[in-house]
Amino acid sequence: MIIVSNRLPITVVKRKNELSFNASVGGLATGLCSVSSNALWVGWPGIAVERLNEEERGYIKTKLIKESCYPVLLTQRDVDLYYNGFCNKTIWPLFHYFTQYAVFDKKLWNAYRQVNESFCDVVLKIATKSAKPVIWIHDYHLMLLPRLVKETLPNAKVGFFLHIPFPSFEIFRLLPWRKEILRGLLGADLIGFHTRSYVKHFLETVYRILGYEHAHEAILLSNKKVKVAAFPMGIDPEKFTNALSDVKVQKEISKIRKKVGERKIILSIDRLDYTKGIPQRLEAFDLFLEKYPEFREKVTHILVGVPSRTRVEHYKLLKKRVDELVGKINGKYGTLGWVPLWYIYRFLQFQTLIALYHLADIALVTPLRDGMNLVAKEFIASKADSKGVLILSEMAGAAEELKEAIRINPYNKEETVEALRIALLMSEKEQVKRNKAMQKRLQRSNIKQ
Repeated sequence: MIIVSNRLPITVVKRKNELSFNASVGGLATGLCSVSSNALWVGWPGIAVERLNEEERGYIKTKLIKESCYPVLLTQRDVDLYYNGFCNKTIWPLFHYFTQYAVFDKKLWNAYRQVNESFCDVVLKIATKSAKPVIWIHDYHLMLLPRLVKETLPNAKVGFFLHIPFPSFEIFRLLPWRKEILRGLLGADLIGFHTRSYVKHFLETVYRILGYEHAHEAILLSNKKVKVAAFPMGIDPEKFTNALSDVKVQKEISKIRKKVGERKIILSIDRLDYTKGIPQRLEAFDLFLEKYPEFREKVTHILVGVPSRTRVEHYKLLKKRVDELVGKINGKYGTLGWVPLWYIYRFLQFQTLIALYHLADIALVTPLRDGMNLVAKEFIASKADSKGVLILSEMAGAAEELKEAIRINPYNKEETVEALRIALLMSEKEQVKRNKAMQKRLQRSNIKQ
């Protein structure tokens, strides 16, 4: 199998003319680790080609290929126009329903098309060595690639999986290059999404824009059928339950408990992205403390915001807004012995993450739109005693699976406030009943299956 994604699972870093090779951070690389052991992987190694001399380029290629990774070398211009540009200024906001942020610029589109062609060149060099290649392409960065590959290798088995939401027809139709994107995707033999809702959106969009009908979740083209289905991304539950016995995790648990005391812990963990609904969540927490003063000094909200796309203007504004809200809430309600919000702006090590999951009485997961959201699943998996309450946005893909969570509309602050009150007062018996049902479901659909 050849796995193709924007980034390789190995990232190359250059500091003072020294090259280092590190494991890539991200849900895609982590999620595919169980199926990638015997696969070849094609992707960008994370460094612009201008920063490397000829000898370094050769060294990187040789070293990566030994790890079954085949690099696609991109210029800084490619990265700016394709990745920072079309991927994250056009597709990302549009597919997450933030149409006001979407930029429609032909220069960005041309870069996207050219980089997809560059990926195709590398894939073909590998795939042509096999009589029956199987190629699995991932995510919104490479939506033209399935067709590009199929045009040269019609006998190859090509799969595509989208890790973000697929929007409704009314949203997708705004894209000037909508037909090209759909035709690119339809080069695949199998197209996967996280939820049935995204499948329905895609099928309707293909019919209304290209006129292709579908039957039994297969699109009927003139020369083939394209299967379309939902494959909710899972996690490895045992990884989280077994981690609780780790000595480092136990030390972290003791350290955090000492700081928080016996107060109830409300936990939120997100990339600092405008799709995650962080300002709305903080405004709801403010309203909660105002409406129910009896919970003041009895709860601590630990908010983890992992830095993301820090050079993009909308993300800079989001960071400023979150900082302001944290300061406002702590200033408004804080006392000498109590800080309502514990704000952590950095990436957390796995041991700390597990400790927080274990200690949290409530996980507050409220994205405005999310393809899946693995934090919700990881929280449930980390509950060895099955105690704790998940409050989950109905806009997250995970909400279709985690039906026993308290599901809320993240735009409705009053509903979020009431969900917090219900969660804090919920009996342990009810918590265990809900969580055991979700834990069984996570076991059935874990990433290894």
